[in-house]
Amino acid sequence: MMKGIKRIVGWAKQYTFLFVFIVLISVFLQWLYSYLPLHVNYALAVIEPDSSYSKNVNLPSFLISWFESQSDVLKIVLIVGISMILLQAIRSVLRFLCNYSQKRLAELIRFKLKVKLYDHIEDLPFSFHQNHDVGDLIQRSTSDVDQVADFVANQIISFINVFATVFIGAIQVAMINVQLMWVSVAVVPVTAISSIIYFRYCNRQFNKIDKAESKMTTAIQENVNASRVVRAFSNEKYEYEKMDKLANVYRDENVKFNNVMAIYWALQDVVVFIQFAVTMAVSIGLAKKGLVTVAEVSAVILLLNMLVFPMRGLGRIISSFGKASVAANRIGEVLDSPSEYTINGNEKPEIKGNIEFKDVSFKFKDDDRHLLDGISFKIKAGQTIALVGKTGSGKSTICNLLARFLEIDSGEILIDGTDIRNIDKHYLRNNIRYVVQDPFLFSKTVYENIAISKKNISDCEVINAAKTAAIHEDVLKFKEGYKTVVGEKGTTLSGGQKQRVAIARMLVDEAPVIIFDDSLSALDTKTDVLIRKALKLKSQEQTMIIITHRITTAKEADLILVLDGGVISEMGTHDYLVNNGGLYSKLWGIQGELESEYKNVLKDGE
Repeated sequence: MMKGIKRIVGWAKQYTFLFVFIVLISVFLQWLYSYLPLHVNYALAVIEPDSSYSKNVNLPSFLISWFESQSDVLKIVLIVGISMILLQAIRSVLRFLCNYSQKRLAELIRFKLKVKLYDHIEDLPFSFHQNHDVGDLIQRSTSDVDQVADFVANQIISFINVFATVFIGAIQVAMINVQLMWVSVAVVPVTAISSIIYFRYCNRQFNKIDKAESKMTTAIQENVNASRVVRAFSNEKYEYEKMDKLANVYRDENVKFNNVMAIYWALQDVVVFIQFAVTMAVSIGLAKKGLVTVAEVSAVILLLNMLVFPMRGLGRIISSFGKASVAANRIGEVLDSPSEYTINGNEKPEIKGNIEFKDVSFKFKDDDRHLLDGISFKIKAGQTIALVGKTGSGKSTICNLLARFLEIDSGEILIDGTDIRNIDKHYLRNNIRYVVQDPFLFSKTVYENIAISKKNISDCEVINAAKTAAIHEDVLKFKEGYKTVVGEKGTTLSGGQKQRVAIARMLVDEAPVIIFDDSLSALDTKTDVLIRKALKLKSQEQTMIIITHRITTAKEADLILVLDGGVISEMGTHDYLVNNGGLYSKLWGIQGELESEYKNVLKDGE
């Protein structure tokens, strides 16, 4: 628990001045409130036969002088009432200032922490995102951050305020009668001990509730994103039952906590009313002995609210320590994960597109087997190479290593003679354009999705990129043209249209290296060929790496690499590999009937 609290203190310490300011105002408000029962005490004392007793009331001397400047009892009582109204007016202004400052503090912490968390998540390595659910990260970035912000701005201040209120109230009661003060504070140890027990339970239970909510949020996020898949496989019943099970777990954990909370509050109510009864009984006994007056008893009963009810709410405040501690630790787990830029280069050489892999090996941390083992090949600037192989043979991994989304275990990857481990990652990736098989499109217009990677882009550049990607004609058929909103993740577009918009987005910002990670798979053969021809005509200097299962796509590459079992089993041109009798030749034999279609497409494109 203390680890989580220390994290919160570290995040909030830059706002120490504002926090102290709020605490001082809050304590001052309670100090002013303690004078309201004393006003009642004074008014009742004035009405009593021995009105001189009112001089013993612990009010500021300037108020006593103001009250006693009146000769008539009714006027004195009226002035006392006016004083109470003014006091409440001052408290209202201060309360507004306090609440405003608390909200400001909460928003400052919330904004700073969300930005910090977002920026760090953006910098986390590829492997982190592979092993963490999106729904869980969303919860940590939203509800967990809100919990921490509310804790600092409200709960900690309330916690300090509880003890300040009890202390101020106890002092005021002691000024009336010390014996009544000890009777009034007798409930404090009982409430404190029960609150600690309650807190320890809350800390464990909130951890369970948070995990249950995280699983439920992940399930919701997955089903919203995969709604088409769920319907396509008529899997609604299974998903409903899974969601129902997760929701039931979340509900049951909350019910357990609410049951304990109900018992706790009920017991606290019993303690409070017993305390009132005992204080009343002792006060009456002292009044009979002439040790206190009726006016003082009335003041003590009113001041008892400052002693009992704040402690009654201590359990609720302490329970927030558990919530905030769990939330802070969940946020801290993300922030403690090392950024991928802790391992980075600082060189920024000119990149033309000459690439060389020298005996490169790689394996995932949770796997004992090398996915790539001793990979070596060269690509000259301006060449097009194709990576072909079975699923899981390491084709995408080669491209991820080149862009440093993953780090090699051994060997070297050189780009224009420089080891990529010595090159700044941002600079390296700025010179590599990567189009994946299932591209992500933002819920913006077609125009905005294409232009998103380049500032101050012209309409002509967007249209030219769309033409090269063979999406321009499709866009013109849309009712809103380039202003058509594609929907979240491009749901309003077909698979091929999404890929072509992604290709156009890549083309507006030219880079010496282009990678197509099976991103032409959703295109028909004709469109595939036309796009690749347009890319070659657009720039003869760009190095193009194409991952594909379509042999007609790989056929025109300058160099074809065939991966099998983590090694390059074959390497060469199409004609060489077809006659080599290996895996490529077998694949070509299966897809050979497409060759005639491919030739016809070439003729049509000329």
